[in-house]
Amino acid sequence: MESRIASHGALLAAAPVAGRRHRLPLLPPASLPSVQIQNRLYSLSSLPLKARGVRRCEASLASDYTQASEVADLDWENLGFGLVQTDFMYITKCGPDGNFSEGEMVPFGPISLSPSSGVLNYGQGLFEGLKAYRKTDGPILLFRPEENALRMRIGAERMCMPAPTVEQFVDAVKQTVLANKRWVPPTGKGSLYIRPLLMGSGAVLGLAPAPEYTFIIFVSPVGNYFKEGLAPINLIVEDKFHRATPGGTGSVKTIGNYASVLLAQKIAKEKGYSDVLYLDAVHKKYLEEVSSCNIFVVKGDVISTPAVKGTILPGITRKSIIDVALSKGFQVEERLVSVDELLEADEVFCTGTAVVVSPVGSITYQGKRVEYAGNKGVGVVSQQLYTSLTSLQMGQEEDWLGWTVQLN
Repeated sequence: MESRIASHGALLAAAPVAGRRHRLPLLPPASLPSVQIQNRLYSLSSLPLKARGVRRCEASLASDYTQASEVADLDWENLGFGLVQTDFMYITKCGPDGNFSEGEMVPFGPISLSPSSGVLNYGQGLFEGLKAYRKTDGPILLFRPEENALRMRIGAERMCMPAPTVEQFVDAVKQTVLANKRWVPPTGKGSLYIRPLLMGSGAVLGLAPAPEYTFIIFVSPVGNYFKEGLAPINLIVEDKFHRATPGGTGSVKTIGNYASVLLAQKIAKEKGYSDVLYLDAVHKKYLEEVSSCNIFVVKGDVISTPAVKGTILPGITRKSIIDVALSKGFQVEERLVSVDELLEADEVFCTGTAVVVSPVGSITYQGKRVEYAGNKGVGVVSQQLYTSLTSLQMGQEEDWLGWTVQLN
């Protein structure tokens, strides 16, 4: 497979703009405007590696490893969203010569890192998040891993870092999942969360890009992100703190974006809210994101979501939900969405890799609380989109969009 990766500027230029409206394709689209890895069985030797793309670092395939075949002894019925130590992690490095070393599987555990590393001193780091699911008949499915690879490459360019090619990223994800396959939950009991990390591991003192980079992937079985599960969450709109500003790094998955939301999130949770919804930093009236989720507002048969314009992360679940909603006959608009529209909506929901789809039961803004669906159940649209997307992710219905990759 070859990856066709445009420049950073071209990719951002292709992002949705305010006022963009999607009309209703009633039949499955023949193809989508993104790199696709077709739904197929996979073996370690089936993915040839070709060095392509905008960054200078090339990568080589990881070495073989011994797969564990037993099933992990966990309480699958009560699996929360927390770290469970698994067996193996993937690691590779990129040095001054511009090449990633041969990746390898090593036992999960601590890594050695210089106190003067770029990631510790200057926050030169990115991460991704994706999931693997177990089908009822046994095989394991990945969901759109090439999209995560592309997003990491865009983020790496913004953070002045080399990045794995799409091929190496996807191959490394597959190998890591297969090495830890006994930790993939049974169907309907959760998923295997996959966390790729790219960091400046080389030592620096002055402000400069690190001389060495490390790419790691580890995994953990997880259940629901919010303790409510697929039940309404309660959000508070934050009008003092801001997640991102124009010209900053809000549109890439850099580690600093998440540390900066912890204080507002802590304050909100102490008051009994599930999470925080942020407004734009300029006008302070347009919706941006929840701490780690995209936001959608439903009014009639129109679903609106803030346009990706440089301060909002282009979520892969967000992108997928838009396509699923269009296939169901909804009109989807990517544009500026005001907080007033939020308060007048029929239904509100969040999307993200961790939460998938999370219905919002109430919004509190400047002391005013608005409830949706009586705060007693999941909204009709949220339920429909959640069921449709998870059925695709878990292989319970035909993947006519070509989003899943089956591991043998």
